[in-house]
Amino acid sequence: MTSRSVPRPGARVRGSESGRPVMAALDLLGRRWALRILWELRDGPLGARALRERCDTMSSSVLYERLAELTGAGLVTRTDDGDYALSDLGESLGTALAPLDAWARTWARRR
Repeated sequence: MTSRSVPRPGARVRGSESGRPVMAALDLLGRRWALRILWELRDGPLGARALRERCDTMSSSVLYERLAELTGAGLVTRTDDGDYALSDLGESLGTALAPLDAWARTWARRR
């Protein structure tokens, strides 16, 4: 994988020629399985096998591709044991998404 494939603020991304930070973030997080991986890591580090088991039908190739992208973007890091964990930046994303989670729960109750 090349660094060009990891969305970065300031660089052209899907939906934005200028690479506005929010558009780069939406490009990264909108990739298939990206949010699910981050969600599964919210409670602590996981090895690749455990992470894949929690992600239902995700192929191992997609798992490793997303992990490389999320690591390249600074949201995921490797522990000394080789597990994957949220970085401080990745954890702060969870805090930022908490209002969206609350909204989604309200939406689900109203349906």
